[in-house]
Amino acid sequence: MAEHNKLGDLGEELAVAHLVKNGYDILERNYAYQKAEVDIIAQTGQTLVVVEVKTRSTADFGNPQDFLKPKQIKRLVMAVDAYIINNDLDVEVRFDIIAIVMDGNKINLEHIEDAFYHF
Repeated sequence: MAEHNKLGDLGEELAVAHLVKNGYDILERNYAYQKAEVDIIAQTGQTLVVVEVKTRSTADFGNPQDFLKPKQIKRLVMAVDAYIINNDLDVEVRFDIIAIVMDGNKINLEHIEDAFYHF
């Protein structure tokens, strides 16, 4: 497995642990729909929380959350729409980003709620 894939997998594990610790129920991991992949679909109360995890080994080239592009957001929204329809859900939807920078043994995790809006 490529080193960047290992880093991404570890970031997702840290994100899931953070969400569970904060009372979220994890519904799906790596949910795929057409060309989109949703890292984590969780629920808190009546809110479906779609979480994109961005993990970097350094912030030297920018914050991890800055690497989410409009085309990826469009795909995420399409995938979540299909998920809601296929599971006949009646919930509010929120899009979050969990940004993780792993600099050596130091881990900086930032949970950004309502990171972007779906239009």
